[in-house]
This record gives sequence, C-alpha cells and structure tokens, in this order.
Amino acid sequence: MYLIYLTKRLIMLFLVVVTAATLNFFIPRLSDKNPVLEKITEMSESSAPGSVNMQELLVIFNERFGLDKPLMQQYFDYLGDMLTLDLNYSITSYPTRVADMILGALPWTLGLMVTATLIAFLLGSVLGALTVWRKDMRLLQFFVPVVMVFSAIPFYLIGLILIYFLAYKGGYFPIGGGYSLTAFPAWDWDFISDVLYHSILPGASIVVASIGIWALGMRGMMVTVQGEDYMNFAEAKGLKNRRMFLRYAVRNAILPQVTQLALFMGQLVTGAILVEIVFGYPGMGSLLLQAVDYLDYYTIYGIVFVLILAVALSMLILDLFYPLLDPRTRSHRA
Repeated sequence: MYLIYLTKRLIMLFLVVVTAATLNFFIPRLSDKNPVLEKITEMSESSAPGSVNMQELLVIFNERFGLDKPLMQQYFDYLGDMLTLDLNYSITSYPTRVADMILGALPWTLGLMVTATLIAFLLGSVLGALTVWRKDMRLLQFFVPVVMVFSAIPFYLIGLILIYFLAYKGGYFPIGGGYSLTAFPAWDWDFISDVLYHSILPGASIVVASIGIWALGMRGMMVTVQGEDYMNFAEAKGLKNRRMFLRYAVRNAILPQVTQLALFMGQLVTGAILVEIVFGYPGMGSLLLQAVDYLDYYTIYGIVFVLILAVALSMLILDLFYPLLDPRTRSHRA
C-alpha cells in the first residue's frame, strides 16, 4: 500500500517538475532581447575599434549555445540537460558554468534564509501559541498588535530601517556585503565570525518581518483546536497543563504551519532577492536578478530549475512526513 502511495507521489513530482521546467524555458523567450548580441556588444565596447567582428562572433556564440537550432529542438535539448542536471554555460559570464555560479551563491542564500526562517518559525509559533494558552500574561497580549504591524512590513523596508539606525547612524554593524573587503575567504574562525557579523542585519530583517506571520497563523490555529473534543477529553483526564499544551494543542495546531514552512523553504531564492539587493549580500537572489537583467537564458534556467526542484522535493518530503505528525492521514494514503 505504501509503495503504491510513494509511486503516485513520485509520478506527480515528475509531472510537476516537467510542467514547471517547460514554463521556465518558454517565458524568458517571450522577450525581444538577444542575450548573445548583448554580450558581443559589451565585448566590442571594451575592445579596440574594429578588433571585434560582431557578425562572426554572433554566429559562433549562437552555434555554441545551440540558439541557431529550431525552438522545439532547443526545448528538447533543454529538457535533456535538466534531467541530467547539465546546466550549461552562462551566456554573460562565459566560459563560467551555471552550476559553478549556483554552487558559489547557494551557501550564502541557504545560510541566511534557512537560519532566519527557522528562527522566525520557532519563535513565532511558540509565541503565537502562548498568546492563546496564557491569556493572563499582559506581555504576550501586547505582543499581538506589535507583530501584526511588523508582519505587514516587507523584508527590504525593515532592512533599510535597520541599516539607517544600526549601521549608518549607530555604526554597530556593516552597511552591506557578505564579508569585509580585507577578509580572505577561508575555513577559519576569523572569516566565519566576519560572515556572521555581516549577516546579523539581513537575518534580523527577515526574522522581524516574518515572525508575526508565523505567530498570527499559530494563534488562529490554537483558537480552533481549543474547542476540539480531544482537548476537552485531555482536560477531563486531568493531564498536566504542559502536556496538554505540547502533545495535544501545539501538535495539532502546528500542522498547517509545517505545510507553510515547507512551501516557504522551497521559495527561499525569491524571498532573498530584495534582501540581498538591499544589503549587497552575495547569494542566489542577486545572481537571479543579474541573470534576468541581462536575459541570460541558461543562468535563469539553472536557478529557476533549482527552485522548482526545491519546491517539489519539499512538498514530497512533507507529504511523506505528514502522516508522522498527524496519524489521522495514514488511512487516506491510497
């Protein structure tokens, strides 16, 4: 039974990835901009007059990237490359491979976004649950309107406020960048501490802006589960307040939160774009913005395909893990 369930989910995963990858291929092609021509024009501007034969280079580059082939043949070649995880070369940064560019930017985005998102998720969920469970605490009741205000403010705006007061005016933190200009990237404590120091403000902007979303979502679910029969039964049994809170209330209320977290984790790149721009932080968001600006087909394909896989795999893992969180779903897997 479980094998059939797993097979269905894998087939669905494959169809979702192929459909999304197809849209990923055709949407950038709707633009009239020619990335190869842009690259050649840039090369000619930085060279001596007459030293670059643009027409000859245009033919060579189109042939090198397969852009001289019919569109449908390019599409099937693209699908074959994606299925074999061959992300090709970047047009604007040739001869750098797209995979190398992603591997260079991905750790920055994951380190910042995953850490900040998990901190906001844990703090927001716990505080949101406590505001319903401990209604007698005035501090928690004051917390609700405050987080509602911050949840309506986007990441980048909070980032600009933090930069102005804590970096520009106060001088407590660097204004931007992933590490100091004088630092040399290496696996030692000096460089790691410098990276952590530079990540405090962008991480804080993400936590402050999103903690309210998690808190309000958890608060609404806690209100719902408090009237359920299993909560009344647990109270009638005389269970300890802590056990009722963790094992009965939080465990059931947090299920939609986990679903939202899985979706959010798959969309880390899109969420990181504006934050990385504001703070000049190296990462996938900045790389994607640069690729879109120059219409670098293969870099866009590679980054978005990684995003597609992240979303699809996160949903598959959630789908397989959900029955462990909620045993009631086990009978509906077939």
